[in-house]
Amino acid sequence: MTQLRQKMINDMKLRRFAPGTQKLYVYAVEGLAKYYNRSPDLISEDEVFSYLIYLQEEKKLEWGSCNGLAAGLNFFYKTTMKEENIKFKIPKRKHTRKLPAIFSRSDLKKLFDATDNMRNRMILTTAYSAGLRVSEVISLKPEHIESSRKLIRVEQGKGNKDRYTLLSSKLLKDLKIYWKRYHPKEYLFYPMGNPQRPLTKNMAWKIFNKAKEKAGLKRGRGIHSLRHSFATHLLEDGVDLYSIKTFLGHSSISTTMIYLRLTENGLKKIKSPFDN
Repeated sequence: MTQLRQKMINDMKLRRFAPGTQKLYVYAVEGLAKYYNRSPDLISEDEVFSYLIYLQEEKKLEWGSCNGLAAGLNFFYKTTMKEENIKFKIPKRKHTRKLPAIFSRSDLKKLFDATDNMRNRMILTTAYSAGLRVSEVISLKPEHIESSRKLIRVEQGKGNKDRYTLLSSKLLKDLKIYWKRYHPKEYLFYPMGNPQRPLTKNMAWKIFNKAKEKAGLKRGRGIHSLRHSFATHLLEDGVDLYSIKTFLGHSSISTTMIYLRLTENGLKKIKSPFDN
């Protein structure tokens, strides 16, 4: 590891950046250096802009991906290199917000039944039953399951915030069986044969995608669909928005309000004018 890379990592650690953010920012600078085959401190501001255009127009990266990489480059040059006047900014995208895909309850049963083994089933059912992000599922430790209080503790979720979410009674019964069969130690879910390490996000995505394909389901763009389904089904069951906001760990109620547009209960009560 070069001294420059280590300095950047230390700068991020000092600011308590989340591990995922650190990894993304290092990846951004690493990609730039590989593109020009030079150390990043020898790459000009104009060359960085050309690289960002390359990512958008030739690599066809999504706006969010380019914006994340630009943030990493900004941090490197402004904080690590002390180039205060440099700023790499991606123009704002047109404001479009797609509604997330939601699984019906019968679809979820098909999905869970299509998993290869109990570990994989537990990963998906835990993500759904507690409304967890994939990063939160793979970071769970046995001590985070507070069975007496019927709560799951989420440590350092998005925004480096701790919170509690629901522990389903049915999930708890399944977790007890899982515990006896797999004997988790450091992490609740781990790669086969390596209980000291957590699963990677990529492993969790593959588990979801394989089960989805086997179940013959078309909707649901990724494992995050389970979190969307959790929130929507709670609303349909009459749970208030502020409680759901707390379970999901949203900073603003406006983020949670999108699920109001997805519930079936309100939509089913309204008749099309064609029916009249």
